[in-house]
Amino acid sequence: MKLYCLSGHPTLPCNVLKFKSTTIMLDCGLDMTSTLNFLPLPLVQSPRLSNLPGWSLKDGNAFLDKELKECSGHVFVDSVPEFCLPETELIDLSTVDVILISNYHCMMALPYITEHTGFTGTVYATEPTVQIGRLLMEELVNFIERVPKAQSASLWKNKDIQRLSLCKTVSIVFSFSASTFILLELDSLFPTLWKGCV
Repeated sequence: MKLYCLSGHPTLPCNVLKFKSTTIMLDCGLDMTSTLNFLPLPLVQSPRLSNLPGWSLKDGNAFLDKELKECSGHVFVDSVPEFCLPETELIDLSTVDVILISNYHCMMALPYITEHTGFTGTVYATEPTVQIGRLLMEELVNFIERVPKAQSASLWKNKDIQRLSLCKTVSIVFSFSASTFILLELDSLFPTLWKGCV
């Protein structure tokens, strides 16, 4: 018997249990803590957020000032939020036979797993779990679609740029805790892709 933990979040599990010839996924939570590293998506245009100064390196280089904004000693990504998916390097998710969902919080990565990994097994969940989970996913997708960002930042993910930014003395929220740094290097899921899956 082997147990794989595919989630980096302690309360949003995504575990895979292999026993003999059966592979079972126990929940498939989606870690949304990475959204704390992005500027908020206000429903009403906020001049305070749109006029935040761009972040620049210690040497004055400001090539990331369009993507990174500084506020109260923290640096935030000015882009559509991205979410941390379950780890896909440890196990081929197309080999999973069954997914067991315990509650609606632990099914948020289900659209990604069923639509983008080759999963062909069966998903088991109670009817209330499915209904509440569907509402939660639809609400998240609708919110992000209602408040579109003009740009999708990607330059900040470049490893060379992240190494340069380590010289900055201000605590940089998005990349310097080891777990967040690693999670943001994984594939990120834009929730608008869920629309066809929900």
